[in-house]
Amino acid sequence: MSSVEEPVPPGGRVRDAARTKAEILDVATQEFARAGYDGARVDEIAARTRTTKRMIYYYFGGKEQLFTAVLERAYGVIRDAEQRLDVEHLDPVAAIRRLAELTFDHHERHPDFIRLVGIEHVAAFERLGRTGSPALDAIRRVLAAGQESGLFTADVDAVDLHAVISSFCFFRVAGRHTFGALSGRDLGDPAQRERHRAMLGDMVIAYLTAERTAG
Repeated sequence: MSSVEEPVPPGGRVRDAARTKAEILDVATQEFARAGYDGARVDEIAARTRTTKRMIYYYFGGKEQLFTAVLERAYGVIRDAEQRLDVEHLDPVAAIRRLAELTFDHHERHPDFIRLVGIEHVAAFERLGRTGSPALDAIRRVLAAGQESGLFTADVDAVDLHAVISSFCFFRVAGRHTFGALSGRDLGDPAQRERHRAMLGDMVIAYLTAERTAG
């Protein structure tokens, strides 16, 4: 296969590669979140970035690779936040609450992330699956500490617990309009935010610390 030469930027201007790629990813994120994978058009992304389809293919290789790059950057944001979060000095109960709050805050602030995650694209997610999750690692450590100290009575898997937390946070954003139409309550109402945020932590902690009788 012959190599692809870098195209000459529009208007003969020399463009900074990192800036150009960032601009393409910004617009591609919006386009994939709006139209889904099948509905998104590379031509539209090129037009909105004032670049060319050929330039996008040069940098990313194609639509599938561009979508994967968009996902990797979106997941990179929350992974960076997870890595910066220091819960090692907290007791297990406070640490689990803080981890749940991190997911809650991130999902609320990044609705495009929710829409992207809802796009089923096996190849892209298989590649992401090899990068790991700082939040899962932290949850495993906190669960182990809580069980060892006797604070946590539930024999729960870290992946299951992470799924429960993520599901609440995901639905609160993704199901906002449908649930609002059915229930008459807006899940995104700022007046409800702190109550929902606290409720999530309360529910998780109540499950982990509930008294259990031998079966």
